[in-house]
Amino acid sequence: MTDKTMKALVATGYGQPEELAIADLPVPHPGPEQIQVRIAAATLNPTDIRAITGAFGEALRLEFPYVLGNEFAGTVTETGPGVTAYQVGDEVFGQALPRSFAGLLPAEDASLSTGALAEFAVFEAGTPALARRPSGVPPEKAAALAIAGTTALSIMDAAALKPGESVLVIGATGAVGTTVLPLLAAAGAKITATAATEDGAALVRRLGADEVIGHDPAGYPAGVDAVLNLVHFADRLPDAARALRPGGRLVSIIYPEPTPEQLGRDDVELHFIWDMGGMNRVAEAAAAGELAPVIARSYPLAEAVRAAVDYTRGHPLGKIVVTAGPGTA
Repeated sequence: MTDKTMKALVATGYGQPEELAIADLPVPHPGPEQIQVRIAAATLNPTDIRAITGAFGEALRLEFPYVLGNEFAGTVTETGPGVTAYQVGDEVFGQALPRSFAGLLPAEDASLSTGALAEFAVFEAGTPALARRPSGVPPEKAAALAIAGTTALSIMDAAALKPGESVLVIGATGAVGTTVLPLLAAAGAKITATAATEDGAALVRRLGADEVIGHDPAGYPAGVDAVLNLVHFADRLPDAARALRPGGRLVSIIYPEPTPEQLGRDDVELHFIWDMGGMNRVAEAAAAGELAPVIARSYPLAEAVRAAVDYTRGHPLGKIVVTAGPGTA
């Protein structure tokens, strides 16, 4: 890196994670109502991989080189005209999709950036998807909570579980699953969680699952009060819905938003979570010890290509974090 260039994880065209590269790019600078952040930690998410492989189709056309990354923690290093919420030196964290996603977001969710898997990134300052990082939450953990923490809290709101109610968590070993399981346990829910391996089963039991099953829908329980779908697209939702009692709740976080018609039954509630706000709430819960991410592995930015490949091919238990700077605890 020089004063004018930075390292970033980029795609130079549509392709697989193995085709990504670490590139030298110009350091981005903030415009009006924007902040520049020196990134201490960022993560990899399904959205990153779906974008670079072209899985969004015509709904999302990328401009290359495309910088990956949409959740981060770091230090404000420059502010643009009109910014009053932050100043240079503030420790911040949050989530923001790369600017190519602008057309997919409603105006109220327009938290956009130049891509967080880089040494520097520019973010919109006025979004609730950014907040000050609590001093007791290290950058790696803060970055790992930006999406999973927000989503887990929103899931708890939508599922509205009462003590003693039953819940099936499909995709429990991923980042959101491992973050929401302790919240479900604290709420007194009876938790059945899916896991594909013995290590995954041990992890979800440690996080609060009462029963662990495989991914075969034939093994799903029947008559549960709520199902959390954290992995399946719409074609698999009928399997999830069959596990519900009449009047039960199915909460899905998988884009695109599913419709009630796709469930195969009309006697259950359907909730879709796409939350890019409420980061102050995540900060408060993390500071209080109510939210804690499971980090599978951390890589330096120089090894971010390997991190992306391992994330995609290895199905890690928890978050993959990429560190781009020294950060502060």
